[in-house]
Amino acid sequence: MAAMKKRAFLFDWGNTIMRDLPGETGAMCLWSRVEAMPHAARVLEQLSTTASCFLATNAADSTRQDILKALQRAGLDQFLTDIFCARDLGCSKPSKEYFDTILRALKRLGIDRAEALVVGDSLESDVRGAQAAGIDAVLYDPEGQHQTYPGPRITDLRMLLEEPL
Repeated sequence: MAAMKKRAFLFDWGNTIMRDLPGETGAMCLWSRVEAMPHAARVLEQLSTTASCFLATNAADSTRQDILKALQRAGLDQFLTDIFCARDLGCSKPSKEYFDTILRALKRLGIDRAEALVVGDSLESDVRGAQAAGIDAVLYDPEGQHQTYPGPRITDLRMLLEEPL
């Protein structure tokens, strides 16, 4: 599965694109500071030149607009095509309903499930949820907590730019 052949990248938000900061609660756009994950800006910028990049998040404290504001603060908003937010969708990962909603949206853009890749730090919600819906997924594991996971795993977002993944 070569990353550059994908036409859509669906990134989890917390601790995949943006860091969940200890002690901060509520909508991220209201936090005293926000922080992108290492290399997120560079990776999103490069991927967005040849593919559509999306957020697929279970954020419960933030609406799509709140998420957009937080992304703007970090300078990442310009690289994303759309945001799939559980709070707005009324369903969450890893449910089939959540991923089916995303697949319908991708289909309207002419993107097939085989052309999409989910990238997230949760083995259950992001990776297994996507795989159950027939979407390729890669586990983002920067701390090396899932070294025995036999599927695609990256420890640095820049690895998405390498071929093959």
